[in-house]
Amino acid sequence: MTSADSLPNVESPHQPRPGRRVLSRLGRSGRRVLAEVTRPTLSLPGCWLALALACLSFLPSLIPRPSLYQGAIAGVSAAIGYGLGVLSTWLWRELSGGQARPVTARQVRALTIAAPVALVIAVVLGVIWQRGAAPLVGLSPEPPLVALLVLPVAALVFALIIGVGRFLGGLAQEVTRWLSDHMGPRPAKVLGAVAVVTAVALLFNGVIFDRLTVAVNGIFSLSNGGTPEGLSAPTSPLRSGSPDSLIDWDTLGFQGRGFAGQGPNATEIAAVAEESGAPAAETMDPIRAYAGLDSAPDLEARALLAVQDLERAGGFERSHLLVVTTTGTGWVEPTSVSAFEHLTLGDSATVSMQYSFLPSPLSFVADKENARNAGRALFDAVYNRWSQLPAADRPQLYAFGESLGSYGAEAAFSGEFDMGNRLSGAVFTGPPRFNHHFAEFLRDRAAGSTEIDPVYRDGRTVRFTQDPRQPAEPADQPWEGTRVLYMVHPSDAITWWNTDLMLNRPDWLEEPRGRDVPDQTRWVPFVTFWQVSADLGLAMEPGPGYGHNFAGEHVDAWAQVLAIEDWTPARADVVRQAVLTESREPFVPSS
Repeated sequence: MTSADSLPNVESPHQPRPGRRVLSRLGRSGRRVLAEVTRPTLSLPGCWLALALACLSFLPSLIPRPSLYQGAIAGVSAAIGYGLGVLSTWLWRELSGGQARPVTARQVRALTIAAPVALVIAVVLGVIWQRGAAPLVGLSPEPPLVALLVLPVAALVFALIIGVGRFLGGLAQEVTRWLSDHMGPRPAKVLGAVAVVTAVALLFNGVIFDRLTVAVNGIFSLSNGGTPEGLSAPTSPLRSGSPDSLIDWDTLGFQGRGFAGQGPNATEIAAVAEESGAPAAETMDPIRAYAGLDSAPDLEARALLAVQDLERAGGFERSHLLVVTTTGTGWVEPTSVSAFEHLTLGDSATVSMQYSFLPSPLSFVADKENARNAGRALFDAVYNRWSQLPAADRPQLYAFGESLGSYGAEAAFSGEFDMGNRLSGAVFTGPPRFNHHFAEFLRDRAAGSTEIDPVYRDGRTVRFTQDPRQPAEPADQPWEGTRVLYMVHPSDAITWWNTDLMLNRPDWLEEPRGRDVPDQTRWVPFVTFWQVSADLGLAMEPGPGYGHNFAGEHVDAWAQVLAIEDWTPARADVVRQAVLTESREPFVPSS
């Protein structure tokens, strides 16, 4: 006698096949996840905290925000608040063993009345604050009616974030259900959440991020192969990419060709010097050496090639030698180099090299250490050759870096003493907060000095300025030997952004506000972090002298570092106008 149960190869007509059982279970799981995503109900504590953070997000930060930006920030802030509200409620229930209280009609009515009133007030105050902040950074206020876009954008961003969060939460619940078949409910709940978070992290880092990186690299590599309109290879042997150069023009990259193919010549420098009233002296054609990504296979070889081309052009025979660490794309700030060349009357040489073709934010995310390695490799290559020269025949050695370039330029030195031993001077412009030495100097500043206007070790080597037209503090102390000058703006998000803003009030918001930061700016946990994060994308929008815009300020900065005698505001205006004009003119062939 046999039965269907005793025959392993015979299936009961009422039992689905294993594959069908799996598909059926997946289908049920998918429906439950979809139901979780589209669930119309919201947590009441989460909604109240979302409302509070959304309203606080309208406080001004560093840069006046367009309505679309403000809407996105409000939406993100609301989502953060909602998540914190849900999390705190869940933790209370788990730790106390309490039960969720039913939401009453009165509570819902209170929220539905308070929310629109509070949001409208926040939008109106936000418009007032943003319009007041715009002139502080040289911007025109946005038309008030554009603020009507804020709340729709905020609602959309909030819904998207909550939808993604619920989707991941639904996945965690389904994994928990599966694990509960094999272990207790509490371990299953923990492991289910960990499994989903880990899977998402691995997916993003191992698949999405890598593919995005490859795609972005492909896009910007095409741009790197181009040549600025109106620019052709220089004919002067003093420039990389010329017929006499060791480096082929086609290998310099887009930014390298822009650097090597333009800049003032001796005649132009002489005309500006005469107009400014500078002491009469012979002027020279400056030297510019540059190695692109395609010029050599790696950083060390590229740095060595740049130095070899610099020496070929006679760079070590000049009185002033400037080592520049570029930004991510290989860009050399043109007004800084031109200012250096004008103030030295052309008796100068500048050397730089490319380490990436990605814009600085992408280069930072992809591999910020590349900037440090490049800055160290180039300066070490220059210094090794420079130190072999007789002391009496060496040029004065200077360094420059802006933004991510300052991060790379700092890496060549172990600290203040090393800068003093190996440099005659340096200008570091708009340094990011993650710069190692910059952060150290701020942290160890003198008691009583502020974060936006610090004094480090009596200013013996390193000094800071918000406005280089004024002497760097402490102005009453001698500044002998090496001069290292950091240019910072209180409204520069690139300088003040860091992840500590999430949970810690920064000194620059505890101390008196900077000249270009609204008095209404306040620190709010999480909110301020997202506000300043959004400010990063607006950092270049303000006028010169604000935000991350330092155009023209390099003239006075270099005048301080080079210790130019008889420096006057009138002389500075003439040189500043010249370097700004040179940087804005269409590219022309260099002589």
